[in-house]
Amino acid sequence: MRDDFLPFSPPCLDDDEIAEVAESLRTGWITTGPKCRALEERLAERLNSPAALAVSSCTAALHTALAVLGVGPGDEVVTSALTFCSTVSVIEHVGARPILVDVEPDTLNLDPAAVAAAVTERTRVILPVHYGGHPCEMDALRAIAERHGLDVLEDAAHALPARYRGRWIGSGQNPAAFSFYATKNLTTAEGGLLTGAPEFIERARVASLHGMSKDAWKRYDKGGSWFYEVVMPGFKYNLPDVLAAIGLAQLRKLDRMQARRREAVARYREAFADLPLRLPVERDGCESAWHLYPVRLLDEAPVGRDEFIARMTAADIGTSVHFVPIHYHPYYREKYGWREGMHPVAEDAFRRLVSLPLHGGLRAEDLARVVAAVRTALAAGT
Repeated sequence: MRDDFLPFSPPCLDDDEIAEVAESLRTGWITTGPKCRALEERLAERLNSPAALAVSSCTAALHTALAVLGVGPGDEVVTSALTFCSTVSVIEHVGARPILVDVEPDTLNLDPAAVAAAVTERTRVILPVHYGGHPCEMDALRAIAERHGLDVLEDAAHALPARYRGRWIGSGQNPAAFSFYATKNLTTAEGGLLTGAPEFIERARVASLHGMSKDAWKRYDKGGSWFYEVVMPGFKYNLPDVLAAIGLAQLRKLDRMQARRREAVARYREAFADLPLRLPVERDGCESAWHLYPVRLLDEAPVGRDEFIARMTAADIGTSVHFVPIHYHPYYREKYGWREGMHPVAEDAFRRLVSLPLHGGLRAEDLARVVAAVRTALAAGT
């Protein structure tokens, strides 16, 4: 990577993470063990979660949750048209049918009215996606779920730490899945977390490691027994200690990194107020995790989305697009006959969306570079 290139969202790592990983390596316990359990306990305490399970990815958390809920062939899961492919892939993995609905214009989160209209007698789960770290309208979604006897599984890949009406996302009894991928607000390089009711998480723990009645730590630690039984055909989704170690160091500085994200958001909001951009919002009663800062180019912008990105790239500023609507992908078009025009809010957003650099290590000079590049990119004829 060029020295003058400003990445979109690099991990914020320093000697603390190196020391934690080195300690794990020196102990010889490199797979799932004491550091993984410590990360689960500290995150559960941080989020006020009933219980937590660390796994290898958010995708693993979502897949495990659907399996433990018993979702399968003949069932439907209602979710967002504007999300990463893994949200919908896991529905396919358990043999259920994804039902896509449109999003709200301001937050780009699941539209409760569209969810209510999509529920059928085959619906089993509502799967809201906290887009960009902004919480969905969970009160409205839970009311729909209660009315129809449905489960709620939250895709909280972007939402650590986010709050809805004073409660942390992940503090409820229903399952919620978090991502610790390299670009996330807290990273373990690769990894994820599933929160929920204690009895649910214990079943998920078994499912996440081959369906075995004992994990490696219980079998190979001092005083452990070699004996185990397989009680279900489970997965291989455990998080190794060498990765959990990174998460422990990250958790200690999460508040500091979040404060920097919020400072960057405030700077962007002020700097872009006069530009032909629709800026992300934070609704009353919500505290966004600000995982993303997605702007949308308005009709009066002198360039389109793709040209804007090209100009930012030429200025050595990294950007991204979140996301290509699910019904645009060939697999889903071909399997379900989905087509353009089905979800107009998500589609219009996609044509305009650009995510700008946002992470816990942004310096004042970095923000100044981004602001200057955005203003130049939106200048006619440049």
